[in-house]
Formats: sequence, C-alpha cells, structure tokens
Amino acid sequence: MINQLLHRDPVPVDREKHRHLKLNLPVTDWSVASRLNAIFVAAAEFGDACREYPIVFVRAGEGDDGKPQIAPIVVLGLKQEDNLYVEGVVWRTPYIPAVLRSYPFGIARLNMERFAVCVDAAWPGLSESEGQPLFLEDGQPSPLFEATQKQLETVENEVQRTRNACQRLLDLDVLRDMRFDATMPDGRKHMVDGFMTVDDSKMLTLPDATVGDLHRQGILGLVHAHWVSMGNMRRLLDWHIQRHGAAATPAG
Repeated sequence: MINQLLHRDPVPVDREKHRHLKLNLPVTDWSVASRLNAIFVAAAEFGDACREYPIVFVRAGEGDDGKPQIAPIVVLGLKQEDNLYVEGVVWRTPYIPAVLRSYPFGIARLNMERFAVCVDAAWPGLSESEGQPLFLEDGQPSPLFEATQKQLETVENEVQRTRNACQRLLDLDVLRDMRFDATMPDGRKHMVDGFMTVDDSKMLTLPDATVGDLHRQGILGLVHAHWVSMGNMRRLLDWHIQRHGAAATPAG
C-alpha cells in the first residue's frame, strides 16, 4: 500500500537495478512520516491500535463492483500534514501500524491482477555499502526481501478481510458522519471532519440474530475496539496543544 505522504519516490524492486542495494534497518528515524495525519489500519490490528490511536472510518471510493467503500484509519494529527505521533525522529507510542512497519517498502497495484513490491528511493537508509542486502550475490532474493514479501502479502490479505468487514457495516447502515470540535480560549474553533463512526443507537436497533452473526464474524469486536479508541482523541488534542502552543477545550 503506497502513501504519497510517506513513500516520496516509490520504485518497483528490480533484480538488476537493485542488485547491490542494501538497507539500514530497522527504521529509527520516523521523521519520514511527519507529514502523515492518518493511515490505514487493518481489522487484525484494532485490538492493539485502539489502545494508542483513534480509529475512524473514511470513504474510500468505489470497489471493482461499483459499490461505495469505506476504510478504517488511525488519526495521527488534527490538521493536514501534521503527525503528532512523531516527535523529532521518535515514534511516540509502542504500537506502530503494519503499513508503517513495512516501510520503506510498499505494494503498488499495476493492474487488476498484478502487484509490485516497491521501495522508497528517497529514503536515506538506502545504500550500496552498508546494511542488509535485497539480493544475494547470485541474484536470488535475500532473506530480508523474502520476509518483506511475506509481510506485504499478509497486509494485503488483511486489507481484503477488512474490506469485507467494512462492507458489512455499510450494508447494515450503522455508520454516521462525525465531526470533532475544539474551542480555543480566544474563541477560535478547531474542527476535524470527513470521517465516520459506528452509531451506537443504530447498533442497538439491530435484530438479535444480526448481532449474534456480527459477533461470530468478529465484526462486533471491531466495533467495540473502535468505540474504545475514540477516547484517544483527548490525547491528540493534548499533543496538538503542546506542539502548537494553544490551549483548547473539547466542544463536542
């Protein structure tokens, strides 16, 4: 999954072009992600992510069948291109979303059936003299590259599972648009919108059989993790105040 605010120069990994490429891993300088104010999070991550981040849903265009889609994201900042989870070069919380843990790699879709493993050519950790090689001397993929491919394939599989869960929520019409407001002491408003949450009142009207089905599918657990995660908006607001030097109080 390629994100333009993270992968500044994604290029497909090529056996000949990158024969001697090495990577200084793990990533320790997270300033590369300082412009991300949100990023995709898979359903399998909700249990870990809900402890650290607000998890919300956003509209994600249409699927191959023409139906509207939504995707879950973790909110990283309260304004564009401002990642409050990055302080200098440090990521401030223990859990880092899977898409970020794959960096500097990502998967790009070439067409309906073909994907390519890409590497961010702009990442300063690339070298031909130091680090872990992408390819062995005989040109075969290195253990690093093989492990990376498996990791990215796992993420892509989780993307599909997450799409299915989100489609179920859409079909049940239990999502609603939401806005987060904060009022500054001088009266200025700070607003974050464009996202959706699961409406608890709509969930309460679902038939018992449907709720049981959601539980068996693991979707009910995702909804509860999403609700728990919204408490982390307070943390984001506190960090926003610390970084931008203005006090604020939630307005609703």
